[in-house]
Amino acid sequence: MCVTVPHVMALTPSDVNAGTDTNTTVLKLQAQMEQKHQQELQEQRRNAQKKSALIRELRNNIALSNKELERDSIWTKKYSSYLTYIEVKKDLVHLQEKIDKLTKSGESIEDSDTIDSLLAKKKLLTDQIELLKGHGKTPFASLLKPEEIDEYPKIENPIEIFTGLSFIKRMHEMYASYVNREDEMRTLIIHLRNKVKNYEKLSQLGALESEEQQAYRAATKQLKKFERMLETLELTDELYKKRIEAIEIEINKDIETQLVELANIVIVIVVLLIVFFLTKLVARKYLVDNERFYMINKVINFINFLLIFFVLLFAYIDNAGYIVTVLGFASAGIAIAMKDWFMSILGWLVIVLGGSIHTGDRVRVDKDGMLYVGDVLDISLLRITILEDITLTTYKHNRRAGRIIFIPNNYVFTSMIANYSHASLKTVWDGIDITITFDSNHKKALHIAKEITRKYSKGYTDITRKQLNKLRNQYNLKNTNVEPRIFSFVEPNGIQISAWYLTNAYATLTLRSTISTEILDAFLAESDIEIAYPTQKLYLSNKDKDLNMQEVEAL
Repeated sequence: MCVTVPHVMALTPSDVNAGTDTNTTVLKLQAQMEQKHQQELQEQRRNAQKKSALIRELRNNIALSNKELERDSIWTKKYSSYLTYIEVKKDLVHLQEKIDKLTKSGESIEDSDTIDSLLAKKKLLTDQIELLKGHGKTPFASLLKPEEIDEYPKIENPIEIFTGLSFIKRMHEMYASYVNREDEMRTLIIHLRNKVKNYEKLSQLGALESEEQQAYRAATKQLKKFERMLETLELTDELYKKRIEAIEIEINKDIETQLVELANIVIVIVVLLIVFFLTKLVARKYLVDNERFYMINKVINFINFLLIFFVLLFAYIDNAGYIVTVLGFASAGIAIAMKDWFMSILGWLVIVLGGSIHTGDRVRVDKDGMLYVGDVLDISLLRITILEDITLTTYKHNRRAGRIIFIPNNYVFTSMIANYSHASLKTVWDGIDITITFDSNHKKALHIAKEITRKYSKGYTDITRKQLNKLRNQYNLKNTNVEPRIFSFVEPNGIQISAWYLTNAYATLTLRSTISTEILDAFLAESDIEIAYPTQKLYLSNKDKDLNMQEVEAL
């Protein structure tokens, strides 16, 4: 630094010292200014680095937001289709303007080719618009509108309770689906807001490029559109929720009504069951005969079933007259289609009320040439169940026994059913036929057969006599002779002795076998009684007698 001294003066030592201090001060000031400048440069470099780092961070944040927005979302797909529709429509307008301009100008060969090319492109764009037609003015209408709720079911019986609960579950699923769409929209808006904020910061930093400026405007436009849709979603969500709650309340009221009605019906049924249970106890106490108790028990069960059926029928049928009318029209078809069932039920009533057959009775059924003899195991509403036993019928006809035979109750009207143990009778008449020769002492044979049958059937004879005396009050009995009956008949092969006696209806073969062997032994013991059987006599001449004898011996 140069200092101009106007006058040359003699310098004293003090003056020299003063000049030196001044120079030192100036140097210090220069050093300070240089240091400050360096600090400013360093600060500018640090600020530039920070700004660059901030810009990179903002762009990274925008990239992350774009990545989140590009995820598989129905909203972004719909919006992308909407933007495509707008662009295609703009291109179509510009293309039409070009075609109109070329058409108005004079057509040359080149212009004609250009117009044809533009028309082809126009057709392609028109087709694209047709495909994207639903994404035009209202691209989000289907997403903003919740799924339509059908007319909720009326709960009129307990079975429909499950229908009502299923309908409520379905409504909640529909509402949850709508809420998921709403939550998805909120998530998209959060990412869009972050994206727009980052673009705003880049704009404030002056770092927005031209492409980024376009993306900034598109994101801002998309954000506003999505925010308006979110407002619509929230409003619709509230209304949709209230409607579902109202329907749910109505269904729950119907369910509650049906549960109360069902509880009352259950109480009535339980009371009926208790009454019939007590009735069975009384019947069991005062009815000693097991067969009568069995039939009374069946009748009680049937009445109980009918009462419970009618309780349920009238509890859940609002218009009984309508049911009667429908049944009246359908009775003809039902009668034809279920003729055998109705006849079996009617047969059951005849059996139960008439008392012709009871459980434990031995019966014989003739049907289409087949004979079945067995003991009645059960008499249900539709059929009689018998256990086939070994009897004279199985011995002579079936050669089978031990089968369970099911006989429809309607057979009492169409087939022959014989009861071997009806009422108090437990015995039946059985007969044995033995043929003796014409020269036998048939009177002795009759006496022997009578004594043997009387001896072995005496117990059954006494039982039958008592039983028939009891039946006189119920039936008009003409012949009550229960003693064994012996008859003799002239047959081609001899005199047939027919011995008839009373035996146990459940064990006829046992006594038959015993009496048969006793009569056979007694006849064989008598010299003047000879059992007859089919025989032939051959009368031969003397000259053929020896030859025939040889042939007989050879045979």
